Amino acid sequence: MRRRQFMGLAGAALAAGAAGACSARAASQRAADPGGARPMDAAAFHAARTFTATRFGKIAHVERGTGPAVVFLHGAPLNGFQWRGAIDRLSADRRCIAPDMMGLGYSQIPEGQSVAPDAQPAMLAALLDALGVANVDLVGSDSGGAVAQLFMVRYPGRVRSLLLANCDVEPDSPPAKVMPAIEAARRGVLADELAGWIVDKPKARATFGVAVYSQPQHLTDEMIDCYFTPNLSSPLRRAQFHGYHAALAPNPLAGIEPALKRCQVPARIVWGTSDDIFAQASADYLDRTLARSRGVRRVPGAKLFFPEEYPDIIAEEARRLWGTT
Repeated sequence: MRRRQFMGLAGAALAAGAAGACSARAASQRAADPGGARPMDAAAFHAARTFTATRFGKIAHVERGTGPAVVFLHGAPLNGFQWRGAIDRLSADRRCIAPDMMGLGYSQIPEGQSVAPDAQPAMLAALLDALGVANVDLVGSDSGGAVAQLFMVRYPGRVRSLLLANCDVEPDSPPAKVMPAIEAARRGVLADELAGWIVDKPKARATFGVAVYSQPQHLTDEMIDCYFTPNLSSPLRRAQFHGYHAALAPNPLAGIEPALKRCQVPARIVWGTSDDIFAQASADYLDRTLARSRGVRRVPGAKLFFPEEYPDIIAEEARRLWGTT
């Protein structure tokens, strides 16, 4: 497979994982590790998952800790499991909430509901209303970073701070290397291309893992199962998986820059230097555009999904931004 085609297809590969097992365990989520003491593996994360009914469907999310709320927004094709390491480290300081986006992961979205980036902020607002959360710290990466920007400009009174890792920005959304995945999604073949990785996990590590992790061995079998399976589990889920990716173009951030310049939310950017999907210049763009940016931290050698590999960095930067260090 040519590298350009692979990078595009890889951008959608991980959105899944063990949906049936997860649903069976959801009823016991509060009983599992109520004190938030032990690190979460896939089994613990599945057991902690709950579903909150909103007008957008039943939104899957994992919650841990107490205090002011922080919401973690994952990218494509991941789900909230991406943030387990950061949640382990930050749940002593914050009420950590990791939802699954509409069209990715375990959220149960009715047929006909838009799963486009433009629809995600209203879903998040509805979820927060249902959870009794007035305002949040936001942490986002990849397409989740785009949703974080949209949420911030639409609900500025609900955001205390913004921490962004490698993600879309208005001048580069979607990046060129994501376009093949978008085109495959529009043809309805993206899920078929990626389904084989569930049964060929070494291939997943040798292709997807190499592309988006600085240490591909971090892409374990349980991660592949957790990310891939749910979005391939039914014709509706496949269609929504395709719909999420297809809606990444045209640019969902078009016209957002003036609002970012006006926004008074304190922000920090953390950027992997070896990511060849989202440009290094995009970090500088965010720094000069966000009115209250507190600068950029570059992570040498880190690729797109470094927040999963290096959760200590996310926790450190979050605490610094929140003033809790």
